[in-house]
Amino acid sequence: MQRTLQQQSIEVEDALAVQELFYQNEWTDGLPVVPPTKDKIESMLETVPMDPQTIIGTIPERGSVFTLEVAAINAVMAGCLPEYFPVVVTALSAISDPAFGLHGPSASTHGPAILIIVNGPVAKSIGLNHGQNLFGPGVRSNSTIGRAIRLILMNAGGTREFDRSTLGHGGKYSYCIAENETTEWQPLHIQKGYSQETSTVTVFAGEAPNQFQNHTAQKAESILLTLADRMAALGTFNINGHSEMAVVLCPEHYQTCQSQGWDKKKIQEFLQKHAFRTRAELIRGGILEEEVQPQDEKTKLYAVESPDDILLVVGGGDAGRFSACIPGWGSLHYCRSVTKPLNQATCDT
Repeated sequence: MQRTLQQQSIEVEDALAVQELFYQNEWTDGLPVVPPTKDKIESMLETVPMDPQTIIGTIPERGSVFTLEVAAINAVMAGCLPEYFPVVVTALSAISDPAFGLHGPSASTHGPAILIIVNGPVAKSIGLNHGQNLFGPGVRSNSTIGRAIRLILMNAGGTREFDRSTLGHGGKYSYCIAENETTEWQPLHIQKGYSQETSTVTVFAGEAPNQFQNHTAQKAESILLTLADRMAALGTFNINGHSEMAVVLCPEHYQTCQSQGWDKKKIQEFLQKHAFRTRAELIRGGILEEEVQPQDEKTKLYAVESPDDILLVVGGGDAGRFSACIPGWGSLHYCRSVTKPLNQATCDT
């Protein structure tokens, strides 16, 4: 397939000079990059049979446009192998979906990152980690796919200019995982209506993982009450914010719940019901600026409005009873998770 590239070519003395050039021009995330040579870009493009100038996504509020060529350049820089590129393209398409509302979470002082959850056969074929050190370093596909999305946003999406994060978090370098699909539960993509054989990418604007531990509970209810308490921290944006929340249940917690007859749906319903604070608590904490009324002691404000607003996946190492919740950004009116199959990766019209 004949491909015409439009981005400017620059001749540089050596690989070290590339790093300095890119850093001085603010084309990196602060870490070294792979020089995006023409042959590497073309190898990346070979895995997605579309014209390089195909528009994969946009941020209308900024006039930002993401072409396939731009995505390929940044995927090379991030260290992606060509076989990762279809996942990068699908993730880019998903965050450009109007339902995701990319401008908001990528500019907010709240500082969320884009969590990418990959399901289906592609996760295994490209070696994505769903196990030990799930959110940590060491696996090339996890590290570079998430990094590619961040570089695209910084270099073509205006994020360097618009990002007003007060704190941010490490997921803004890379935040990509697979789900452990070897369990008895339905994986996320099947819950979303796709087949087992379909590979999907889910994107979610979230905080860093909020870990909790429960090493002693023998009952599923006890583990889930611990989780519900973590989900409903007084200062979490979800309380009174009406956003989604992701939950990553570790294998040991999963085994306890599954062996006692709990499935994902039952857990989502339990967590929605038990993850709350009273209105009085929010008033006393200064979250709501008003006087406590008698009815406020019994008025419940929930971490999520619906069980379906909980993205529940199994992941993490086999040892250790540590799980996590990931609070979402803003409101469902402005930002919600998006799931797309790998074969629907363009919004070009």
